[in-house]
Amino acid sequence: MRSKKILNELHEKNRDRASLTPAALYAKKGLSHCYMAERQCWSYIYHLDGRDRPNESFPPQDAFYSLNVILGFAALGRSAWEGEYDLPALLQINARRVFEDKAPIYAIGMALWASAVLGSPFEPDTAAKIRAFVTDRAHWKKFRAQDLGMILTGMAAMKKAGNNEYAQEAHALFTFLKEGYISGSGLFRDAATGPRKYFASFATQTYLITACYHYGTAFESDEALTIADDAVRALLPLQGENGEWPWFYRACKRLVVDYYELYTVHQNAMAALFLRFAKERGVPGAHEALIKGFGWSLGGNRLGKNMMVPELGMFYRSVLRKGELKSKIKRLMRVLWLSFSGRADSLALPDHLDVRLECRSYELGWILYVFAGCEEDDDLAGILYHPAFTAALRDERSSLNSSAA
Repeated sequence: MRSKKILNELHEKNRDRASLTPAALYAKKGLSHCYMAERQCWSYIYHLDGRDRPNESFPPQDAFYSLNVILGFAALGRSAWEGEYDLPALLQINARRVFEDKAPIYAIGMALWASAVLGSPFEPDTAAKIRAFVTDRAHWKKFRAQDLGMILTGMAAMKKAGNNEYAQEAHALFTFLKEGYISGSGLFRDAATGPRKYFASFATQTYLITACYHYGTAFESDEALTIADDAVRALLPLQGENGEWPWFYRACKRLVVDYYELYTVHQNAMAALFLRFAKERGVPGAHEALIKGFGWSLGGNRLGKNMMVPELGMFYRSVLRKGELKSKIKRLMRVLWLSFSGRADSLALPDHLDVRLECRSYELGWILYVFAGCEEDDDLAGILYHPAFTAALRDERSSLNSSAA
């Protein structure tokens, strides 16, 4: 199957590469600032508001974000991290912390995924805890889309790496997905029961489409691949005029009920998690949507703002409506009103928008993972070798040379 091409690119172990794309080098630079050596993890938030200590730690998310970063470095191959980070040791430390620090459920799936791509098995105690959790189907009833999607993707990654330990659970979990998370519109819903079953976020679509593509490829399930294709076809018409991926939907009606926040990581990495598969499978418009979405983060947005922070190798996290940086009340009221009136949300005027001045380490980790193996992909050269990345790296080299002189 054509989708295997992508998994082979993303999961080939211990690749030696003489060079990385400017986009990958830029993300690596940012991650060096997010790394907290004393905690052996990457930070939850790197604040971009000028404070003296920009890294903020929140242990449950530190563990998850660090596993996401490990996944990204692992996909690049040993030469991308050896000598800078002891990735196998960091995997063990942060996988243990998933349970010690009560990380979100979906962090378990990320641990499986990172372990498979790195080719580093868990310590026995951690492995036993992970297996006990994911095989206890009583837990599944509480799964939100991100929990289900990441765990299923992690199981599929294990299969791809030659480990069949989770095959039986993967098949059952995919059936659980089919029966509870697909709405009549083709979009996925965020939960199988309760109020969230009527709604979905962009993350809902990302993680469940990605899970279906990975499961379908690893286990040769045409049904899973078709479900993923159908969801992409349902989602593509909802992309905004500037490449925006709206945040919140009324799933069954395929209705955008809140565009905001617009997250940079969705634009330049997470959409590509599934759009690269969709392109290979011939879904019309998938590649164009990927390029347009990425362009949003490089200045193609309504603000005309490049979301890069070149001196740090980071991106501003998001664009949102003014007055909503610290409160979700207005957003909730807007969602409820539009949902029940049947009206779609619209993009706000530029002077009604604000920028969230922070970056999250996992965002940079996704860039590493999603575009691993794309160094010679002409279709992606325009974004991965974009002049904004090469200029940022050139300025850094010039600064270092000046300091040395």
